Amino acid sequence: MSGKRPDTLAESIPSLRRVLGRLGPYLRPQRTLVAGSVVALLAATATKLLEPWPLKFIIDRVVPSGAGEAAVASQLDPMVLLALCAGSLVVIMGLKALCQYLSTVGFALAGNRVLTAVRNDLYRHLQTLSLRFHTRSRTGDLTMRLVSDIGMLKEIVVTAALPLAASVLVLTGMCVVMLVLDWRLALLALSPLPILWFVSLWLSRRIRDVSRKQRRREGELAATGSETLAGIRTIQALGLEERVATEFEGSSANEQRMAVQGKRLSAGLERSVDLLTGVGIAIVLWFGTRQVLAGELSPGDLLVFITYLKNTFRPVREYAKYTARLAKAAAAGERVVGLLDTEPEVRDAPEATEAKSLRGAVTFAAVSFGYKAGKSILRDVSLEVAPYETVAITGPSGAGKSTFASLMLRLYDPGSGCIRVDGQDLRSLTLKSWRANVAFVPQETLLFSGTLAENIALGAGREVTRAEIEWAARLANAHDFITAQTHGFDTEIAERGATLSAGQRQRIAIARAALRHSPILILDEPTVGLDRTNERAVIEAIWRLAKGRTTFLITHDLTLAAQAGRIIHLDGGRVVGDGDHPTLLTQSDRYASLWADGKPAGKQPADGEGTHHVIAE
Repeated sequence: MSGKRPDTLAESIPSLRRVLGRLGPYLRPQRTLVAGSVVALLAATATKLLEPWPLKFIIDRVVPSGAGEAAVASQLDPMVLLALCAGSLVVIMGLKALCQYLSTVGFALAGNRVLTAVRNDLYRHLQTLSLRFHTRSRTGDLTMRLVSDIGMLKEIVVTAALPLAASVLVLTGMCVVMLVLDWRLALLALSPLPILWFVSLWLSRRIRDVSRKQRRREGELAATGSETLAGIRTIQALGLEERVATEFEGSSANEQRMAVQGKRLSAGLERSVDLLTGVGIAIVLWFGTRQVLAGELSPGDLLVFITYLKNTFRPVREYAKYTARLAKAAAAGERVVGLLDTEPEVRDAPEATEAKSLRGAVTFAAVSFGYKAGKSILRDVSLEVAPYETVAITGPSGAGKSTFASLMLRLYDPGSGCIRVDGQDLRSLTLKSWRANVAFVPQETLLFSGTLAENIALGAGREVTRAEIEWAARLANAHDFITAQTHGFDTEIAERGATLSAGQRQRIAIARAALRHSPILILDEPTVGLDRTNERAVIEAIWRLAKGRTTFLITHDLTLAAQAGRIIHLDGGRVVGDGDHPTLLTQSDRYASLWADGKPAGKQPADGEGTHHVIAE
């Protein structure tokens, strides 16, 4: 933050101004509604200014006084004038209530529409951000920004910003009326205001700093809770409940300290406002009563002054009341805007074109990549894969196998070199059209809440029929276990597919990929963690799925890799072997050594299943 002390309310919250400026484009479609709400707010302010005047007329014109009666009072019966004043007060209060209702509803409706659009755009934007961003971020904190921070901005529009804006308008109007009635008494009445203002700014700055820290702690707390609940199975299995609970309680205690400190500062600010408000009223009572006794001011005018003065200090009092909430809103807004302004590392080039009619010829030309500067995972990888060829990518842990898949999916871009498909640099194709040409079976299958049929259809990228879904399930060896469920394909599954085994989830992933009309297939460790029965079913499905596609099978299982027509052996980020299984056994000592060390006794590729040279049908 700047070291310059702010001297206006708007300048006292520069971060909130930045947030509002960033959200301006979202506000433009609501300008008619906002304009109507502003008119209602101005009308409510005008009725607020009129509130004490009927009482002034009663005191000055109806209640007997030594000053006598004005002409209007001599022409009207006092009871008639009293009735008129009482009736006008009811009308004024009714109009004020109606205008305040219209302005509150209007601003709330506009605010909700704007921030709903912001939340939707933020969610879409999060999905476009590069994988590098998501690996560095905590899921719980991102969820809090998406849900809680937007919700706080919504709530603050109605409960803090709108009342504060109305009070500022009332302050302006009342100051003008007081100056017209008696400028000297008005200046005396407003004399505590500068002191009050600077005290408010000094304390509110401290409150904002505390609120930022508190919001950051709340984000850390949400992230910690999300991570531990996601891993509850491991936590319970290892008996770590007490340890993670202690860590959570420590984070919660830190957040509590920040909350208490903020409340203490906010309470101190509110009481300072009350004290100085009392000083201002005392000054008016002293000097105003002397003027009434001297005949320089009517009792009704003094009543208007006292009423206005109590309302004049209301904006500062409400600023004190809402400072912590406004500060939290500013911190929440900064976090939201920060995400919206984050540029994805991998995005469409300005001249990017649609990927159409791809055959699936893939070329890696001197590709190098590292997740951190100066630390390469892949080093100068060059290879060419023909259309419809099946290639196994294998090697020890950390060799770069999964990184190879990430580059193919363009979750990252190479640090140097390029990847071409059918002679076109991947970076010259739009992300959406390229990924639509790739079917992907991940190591860990993500299933969503819904039916089994809906989860299979997700992979198609188009509308599919039930017959197509059932065909894909048969291809993936999933049809039998699905039809054995209580409701078959319409069976609702638990969150993340917790009610299915790993092998069943993997076969659902293969069925998804089968529905995708794509020339390229990538499978990332598709058999890891499976028992022999599930592994056999998945492998059978893999080879059926690979027919007619350029297939990259990433696996550490050399027995599975040996069934592919071609094997790329990676080690230390470099290609150290390229050929079929028999060729690598004779020409690559590293591959032969891994085969000898990792092959289960007697587990040779069976005759007829040996190597799969998959060609287009």
